[in-house]
Amino acid sequence: MNPTITLYHCLSARSFRPLWMLEELGLAYRLKILPFPPRVLDRSYLEVNPLGTIPLFEDGSTRMSESAAICQYLADRHGPTPLRVAVEEPDYGAYLNYLHFGEATLTFPQTLVLRYSRFEPEERRLPQVAEAYGKWFLGRLRTLDPLLAAHEYLCAGRFTAADISVGYALMLAGHTGLDAEFSPAVAAYWQRLSARPAFERALRVQAEAAEAQGISTTPAPDLIVSSPQTGARR
Repeated sequence: MNPTITLYHCLSARSFRPLWMLEELGLAYRLKILPFPPRVLDRSYLEVNPLGTIPLFEDGSTRMSESAAICQYLADRHGPTPLRVAVEEPDYGAYLNYLHFGEATLTFPQTLVLRYSRFEPEERRLPQVAEAYGKWFLGRLRTLDPLLAAHEYLCAGRFTAADISVGYALMLAGHTGLDAEFSPAVAAYWQRLSARPAFERALRVQAEAAEAQGISTTPAPDLIVSSPQTGARR
């Protein structure tokens, strides 16, 4: 089978969302691993994606670069799947909200934590900014506590693409150290998500593809995360 889907990916970057989604759906795809950040370490990537950002997703003539939107596209275009919440379902609005909450509200502040605590040269780092946005992330994450204390997943009584979107933000928090501040409800939720076979497959697939394509399987320091099950570094 010749897959029509290609995903450009850096180890455990935002592109992990669509990678996880592809594994949940069981779709055939090509995975192209790039060094992080590709716009610096692989300038030829700019010919494919002038933004220089990850992910880049191709499905035939369709090209997309927003990780949460790719998850929504896959659920809509490559279903039927329980990962999608239909317009007719009562939780459709909650589904869309949490799908984008994972990126816009939970991942964005962590990118500033990373930038001003690790990315910038020593003389340009701003610990106060990193600390402030870490607190910003945790404050917004706490809004999920009542929901997750009563339900296994975010909406519709089942695991959906919205859980993948929020789950990646929790995965990223495992690196930033903000996972140490997870409430019991959020920590238990993350345990459930990271125990899913498709999540484990996505971790394995990215490592195998990186090795086969000659890309270091040691992620950039900002992208190393810990397994909630074992505590091992990945």
